Amino acid sequence: MQAQTHLNDCFKGAYGQSAELTSYAPGRVNLIGDHTDYNDGFVLPAAINFGTSILASKRTDRLVKVIAIDINNEQLSFDLDDVSFDDSALWSNYIRGSLIELMSAGEDIQGANLLISGNVPQGAGLSSSASFEIAILKTFADLYQLSLSGIDAAKMGQGAENNFVGCNCGIMDQLISALGKKSHAMLLDCRTLTYNYAKIPTDMTIMVVNSNVKRELVASEYNTRREQCEQVAKFFNKSALRDVTLSQLEASKSDIEDQLYRRARHVISENERTIHALTALNDNDMPTLSRLMAQSHASLKDDFEVTVPELDILVEILSAVLGNRGGTRMTGGGFGGCVVALMPKALVEQANNAVLEQYQVRTNIKPDVYICTAEQGAFTA
Repeated sequence: MQAQTHLNDCFKGAYGQSAELTSYAPGRVNLIGDHTDYNDGFVLPAAINFGTSILASKRTDRLVKVIAIDINNEQLSFDLDDVSFDDSALWSNYIRGSLIELMSAGEDIQGANLLISGNVPQGAGLSSSASFEIAILKTFADLYQLSLSGIDAAKMGQGAENNFVGCNCGIMDQLISALGKKSHAMLLDCRTLTYNYAKIPTDMTIMVVNSNVKRELVASEYNTRREQCEQVAKFFNKSALRDVTLSQLEASKSDIEDQLYRRARHVISENERTIHALTALNDNDMPTLSRLMAQSHASLKDDFEVTVPELDILVEILSAVLGNRGGTRMTGGGFGGCVVALMPKALVEQANNAVLEQYQVRTNIKPDVYICTAEQGAFTA
């Protein structure tokens, strides 16, 4: 992220005044539990040291003026009394949708001058959109002294995506961005929105490798996967796959289309793996966590069919280095994006070198490697 002094200077140059405040919300990486959140299941993400900063000052009118410093200083404005979808600046719809949700909840806000900067890699599966939404909501909560909780902000961010942007995402990304805890991962129950933190061992670190196979969730098969899961839940007369057991699924296998059966098997088994992963992390039991992460990747590849060859290659490369001393898997929605690895700090250099030496040779794509730390959420006390 650009230096704070530079951002301050840019804000003052653009608006003729100093910013009243700076808000920040982190992106996230999910250690295990993918495509479970919108099935009322369990996830185990961590907020990371990549995120979105917003400098802001209040206005006395209803205009929201925005400068996106990382998008060639693109500028736009809109009226809070006439918020509409913007086809020409799609990034601005996360602002618009978030503020619609905020106003729909009855919050009293006026306009603002905003300058936005972020360093979450776009389209990598590290949730730049949720970071953006939570940063916007934190900005307006602080500007106008709103008593907005992290859970309410997460619901509003999810609402912005579901109702305005058009992506049927679950609530994990927004909630971990709002309520992440430094040096911890979070086991989140996506139905009840209750959560437990798990300490990441001090000798372990998180590596995220961007395959640089770009994906766009709204245009991908993400929504199709959600519909398939809903079909199986409906077959069992349940509100979500969270309420279906593996034994129930197996007993009805002959009555369910094979593709739908496999989609459901992933979600149900992934919920079990995610719960076990919390225990393994708290016990610093890396062999068990390694096995669970490997099983998760295989399930996402074979049953849910959201990996791509490049992600499989990265997992293969990292697994060869880590063995059972750490774990690795694809992370995020799939169809490109990133793999995550939890590994001893002592293996970081070896793992990094293996990725850089082998991945491009095998794929003709240059990867990006990020060493991540678990950080505080925007609304964490």
